[in-house]
Amino acid sequence: MSETQENREIPPVGIGSDDFSRYLMDRIKMLEERNSILREQANKIELEKRFTENQKLKYERELRQLKSELERLKTPPMVVGTVVDVLENSKVIIRSSTGPQFVVGASQFIDGSELVPGARVSLNYQTLAVTGLLPSSRDPFVSGMEVIEAPDVTYSEVGGLNDQIREVRETVEMPLIKPEVFERIGIEPPKGVLLYGAPGTGKTLLAKAVASQTKATFIRIVGSEMVQKYIGEGARIVRDLFKMAREKAPSIVFIDELDSIGAKRLDTATSGDREVQRTLMQLLSEMDGFNTRGNVRIIAATNRPDILDPALLRPGRFDRLIAIPMPDKDARAMILKIHCRKMKLSGEVNFEELASLTDDMNGSDLRAIAMEAGMFAVREERYSIGRDDFLNAIKKLKIPTAKQNLSEGMFV
Repeated sequence: MSETQENREIPPVGIGSDDFSRYLMDRIKMLEERNSILREQANKIELEKRFTENQKLKYERELRQLKSELERLKTPPMVVGTVVDVLENSKVIIRSSTGPQFVVGASQFIDGSELVPGARVSLNYQTLAVTGLLPSSRDPFVSGMEVIEAPDVTYSEVGGLNDQIREVRETVEMPLIKPEVFERIGIEPPKGVLLYGAPGTGKTLLAKAVASQTKATFIRIVGSEMVQKYIGEGARIVRDLFKMAREKAPSIVFIDELDSIGAKRLDTATSGDREVQRTLMQLLSEMDGFNTRGNVRIIAATNRPDILDPALLRPGRFDRLIAIPMPDKDARAMILKIHCRKMKLSGEVNFEELASLTDDMNGSDLRAIAMEAGMFAVREERYSIGRDDFLNAIKKLKIPTAKQNLSEGMFV
């Protein structure tokens, strides 16, 4: 303490009692202020100490995580193998991914009931001992075929196909919803249905309605997706496809454009044609072969039934062949009403009249007419669509006579 401070703190000699009292009060006030400052500094130091400790704990946790990750990355790689047979004394015959077979031991921590022939296991890199079980392999391409979000399509949006809808529901939905009806009668439910007809008649739309209405797993694939570059890849995709369908049963497999994979087998064929035929034979085996298909229903669609292989069309694979015809006048009026439900129309639009003017047009053509009529109204910035808009759309989209004859001759 400096000399000036000492002189200030020591009371002067010979002062009165009032001055001394004031001196004491000032002195007490000064000490209280200094005490408050010291208390604030102590609290600040305590907070800094806690923050430092928290940071220390945080860095220690990160250090442990990094050490654990480093140790995990340093572990030797595992070899993927397949169980061939299970022997006594925890011995297993395995086939490694490199090809040879070995008799190795299995870890005591593995459930013996899951260690069965065909199971995929991980093997120690040096001893090839079985260290763990692996999930069954599945091609991500095949997993992506499962329809997660059902299409927003109902049977009410499929116009003019009441009989076809009834047959599809009897074949696909009823065995899944009411299997006891078939058990009571004593018959096996149909396992497959083939939808065939001219392009644009509603085959794929009907399949979308089935996917929307049923709670079963819906798996969709286009026939051309089964055709692969390398030998055996197409057959493997077919195997994985039906394996996933059986695992997720009850399930429905929809094969669109079946003619791209199911054409008739010919004696004179190129190497590419032979690979397509191998894929077709695997498809035939999965649909109705030695192994049971389980609770898996199949829907297929094609516009070329005349070129399909006879083995594909026999009962047991496709128990029902449903023709999707070109819409008649009443069906065309119904389809136009369906496509115009959300459109603002003037009162003069007569769907029966429009249906009589759209001979030999399919559902896709009628949808295009409704859209084109709307575009005429949009072009003129009107608030509703009138009769003249539909007439102009029909005139614009009328199918040429040559194309009509070609379509009619294909499905006689």
